[in-house]
Amino acid sequence: MISPLEIAIGLALMLGLMFVGLHVATTMLVVGLLGAMIHFGMPAFNALGEQIWAAGEDYLLLSIPLYILLGEILMRGGATDKMYQSLADWLKRLPGGLLHTNIGASALFSAVSGSSVATAATISTVALPAFKNRGYDQRMVLGSIAAGASLGNLIPPGVAFIIYGSMTNTSASRLYMAGVIPGAIMTVLFLLTILAVCVWRPSMAGKAEGKVSWGERLKHSVHLAGPLLVFGVVMGGIYTGWATVTESAALGVIVCLPIAWAYGKLNVKMLHECFRSTLRLTAMTALILVAALYLNFVLSMLGVPQSLAALIKSLDVSPLLLLWVLAVMYVVLGVALETMPMMVGTLPVVFPIIQAAGIDPVFFGVFMVLMCELSLLSPPIGMTLYVIQGVRGEGTINEVFQGTLPFLVAMIAMTAILIHFPAIATYLPNLMFGR
Repeated sequence: MISPLEIAIGLALMLGLMFVGLHVATTMLVVGLLGAMIHFGMPAFNALGEQIWAAGEDYLLLSIPLYILLGEILMRGGATDKMYQSLADWLKRLPGGLLHTNIGASALFSAVSGSSVATAATISTVALPAFKNRGYDQRMVLGSIAAGASLGNLIPPGVAFIIYGSMTNTSASRLYMAGVIPGAIMTVLFLLTILAVCVWRPSMAGKAEGKVSWGERLKHSVHLAGPLLVFGVVMGGIYTGWATVTESAALGVIVCLPIAWAYGKLNVKMLHECFRSTLRLTAMTALILVAALYLNFVLSMLGVPQSLAALIKSLDVSPLLLLWVLAVMYVVLGVALETMPMMVGTLPVVFPIIQAAGIDPVFFGVFMVLMCELSLLSPPIGMTLYVIQGVRGEGTINEVFQGTLPFLVAMIAMTAILIHFPAIATYLPNLMFGR
């Protein structure tokens, strides 16, 4: 059985290679092959092709490109623009005005796209022009968009839940159900953060927004029907057991097509752009995931899960303390690593530890995704921050960094709530599917 010291050296090597800029998939394959060759020789190397093929055969992984395609069609089909305008009618009279719309629109788009980066790009494109000449503090505008984008994986259906479920053999349906309440609480915390900041400093919210009649609000609310219908079809199919996670994703894509047609945007050129973007994002995700699953295979052969489980039992650490230690670790890693490397790079080592500590895998899936989303808001590496700055195309990235600070506090508060009240993640899965 491999020693804890060897495990620590391997993990440090992998994270170090990622930190210096080596591609994530390459890093994990190098570490996996190095460990396999040292301990098993050529037979482990010869098994590489078979393991990669087996990793890619998981039917659940087919849902990843489907969820990406779903979000692309809604974005390029014009539904997102109208959704944002409709939500603005309802939310802009609150202290903070249109800042609340950034959170609301992100939450609703997250409920159909499943990608934080896609949410950041989409809402930035729609929202930034709306704030011009309105007197809002640019840091709060950018921070609220970044915060909303961090809901992309936490609110189901999230691609991160699929990856976690595939790597740990945890039910994706349970994970999706587990993300509902924490996602809703996180959305409310972001809204309260904006409210508190703008009540404390009203100048951050710019000029008062004009009133919108109830008739206009109701008239424009028809544009919320499309995204809500997609969410209802996708999640309704999963929750009722009528369709699997992958089948529900396919149904969601089908529902998006008439929505794009209704807005007059459905054509061959638009679909071509959707497919190209989906292919690019899927290839990147799949390469990383396959490399991670091969590393998982090697670690299992080396007895890493058993070694770590024995170590945790010998330390007699309480689950609560263990979760706080992991939270601090992920906050530190989030400063230097992006979401995907952080999840797939640490999960093979961390998951056996939480199993040995008796922590619910479904709860830990929500915890892990929350930590990954926290990394997206953490300067200087957070991917969504650079996506937003890229769409913005002016000023400096430091304004984006500064704008995220109040929302980082809100996410840390959400972490504390989740750790001390784990039932908010496990209640719905247990209710729907039993214990």
